[in-house]
Amino acid sequence: MSTPAPPHYTSVPPWTREPVVESPDATGTAFTVLAVGTGSDATGAAAIVDAWLPTLPVGAPVQVHTSEDVAGAIAAMRTDLAGARVGHRVLVAGSATDCLAVRAAALGSSLMDSELTVGVTSVATRAVWCVHCSATTIAEAGLEDVVTCPSCRKDLVVYPHVSRRTGAHLGFQVDAETLPAGVTA
Repeated sequence: MSTPAPPHYTSVPPWTREPVVESPDATGTAFTVLAVGTGSDATGAAAIVDAWLPTLPVGAPVQVHTSEDVAGAIAAMRTDLAGARVGHRVLVAGSATDCLAVRAAALGSSLMDSELTVGVTSVATRAVWCVHCSATTIAEAGLEDVVTCPSCRKDLVVYPHVSRRTGAHLGFQVDAETLPAGVTA
């Protein structure tokens, strides 16, 4: 018996599967640098930001923001981007869940992936969007693990797909393709 092929991760950035710290784009002309998180994620994010800062071009405007939550980081980024010109780069350090949320907001603000640098401190949690009730939950889960939706109580597969718009993984009922007992096709 052969082992099934691994799922195709076309929409799942590699930094959501294991912590990765990307190198900043040195061609940028201005930078927004975000450190997001609490506890060990905050400590890790601060260390990543401290490593990035000396690599940025000398004389380039740099705005550094620290936030305990992703909403604060997104607000700071949007404020900086309101006056941005071509060449502005956004660097975000934090958990994969926080980085995906900031990435979604950045893409929604017309940035491209190439204008965003990510430094991930942990991949232990994931935002999972339920296709059945549209609730999003944050859960400790790996790809293809099962989590329970707190809204509709369905057991969801954490599917290896990430929405660029919402920054959440797709979740659908684990036994959605299984017929109930006594029912035949």
